[in-house]
Amino acid sequence: MSIVLDLGGLGPADLAAGPSPLSELMAGLHVLAEPEHHPEATGWASRAVAASPELRDELSTFAPLWARFRCRLFFPRALPLATSLDEELAAIAALRTEDFLELVAPGVLGTNAQAMPPVRELRAGTAAAEDYARSCQRRSYARGELARQLVAAPLDLRDRLLAVLRAADTAFFAEDWRILRPALEEHAREVRRRLASRSPANVLTELLPTAARVGPGERVRLDKLQIDEVKVAPRPLVLVPSARVWPHLTVKHEHPSCVVVQYAARGTTPTAELTVRDLHQRLMALTSPARMELCRHLLGEPITTSELATRLGSTEPQVSRALRTLRDAGLVRSTRDGKLVRHRLATDVIQRLGHDVLATVAR
Repeated sequence: MSIVLDLGGLGPADLAAGPSPLSELMAGLHVLAEPEHHPEATGWASRAVAASPELRDELSTFAPLWARFRCRLFFPRALPLATSLDEELAAIAALRTEDFLELVAPGVLGTNAQAMPPVRELRAGTAAAEDYARSCQRRSYARGELARQLVAAPLDLRDRLLAVLRAADTAFFAEDWRILRPALEEHAREVRRRLASRSPANVLTELLPTAARVGPGERVRLDKLQIDEVKVAPRPLVLVPSARVWPHLTVKHEHPSCVVVQYAARGTTPTAELTVRDLHQRLMALTSPARMELCRHLLGEPITTSELATRLGSTEPQVSRALRTLRDAGLVRSTRDGKLVRHRLATDVIQRLGHDVLATVAR
């Protein structure tokens, strides 16, 4: 499963890269709302949630907006990119009612706009509004309540959301952003240098460990547990590096303004990222009882193929085949010592498997 971005037709003026304070705040709020996705951020999250009970309650109310689907409201919609959170919040405050509904209503429902009625029909008391609220309610009680508030008084909800975001900025994000911003800006400058001299497809595959070029033209496959194909042009492509978004890779393409990719900047991922295929290979390598028995012997001192064959009462070719499967999956490391090749279990890789499964599914 994957998202394929067709980048053909994009020129230098159609490419932008830079951090977004609002998108980074949203990534942090997601960590607070779904901490099970982010065990690496436990320490930061415990400090951030030391805010007032009132703020925690409001963050919980709006949590559907920064759940897995990610509300489009929190991503850039215009070039040049805003440089401050105040600027981005001011742009939200200036939205017309219909524009605010268009950006927020799919986020409350938690799915793309294709499943939505036209926003002009989302007026209190209409059948479309009632159907929309019921659809949100079926997803969760919190979504249903938020949908009813959105339909009843969209601009009141907007003002309340802005107040919550400003309170979160005061409580923990302003200090967080002061620390994170310099590294993200330096990363973005390097990305812009690459974009000036290389194709966007090549740059994207360099930035994202689980991305790969596919087929003819400027097409890039992004490894995610969803299926989509997106023609970017004539819209711009905006790359938003983040320090908090990992393990997620977020692609927002439903809005006509631009296509946004928010990704973990280098140095912010606690482990190497695996493709779904790589993860499947590792899990399958451990499903064989014979290979599991081999792993037990590889857990101690480094050992040769012939020594393993003697211990297991097997032939060297059989042991070699099993070792090759484990080694190809990254579960065994082999080192040469003179004429001998010794093997050892990659215990760090096996210990990380549970975390890798979670990170790959969450992406």
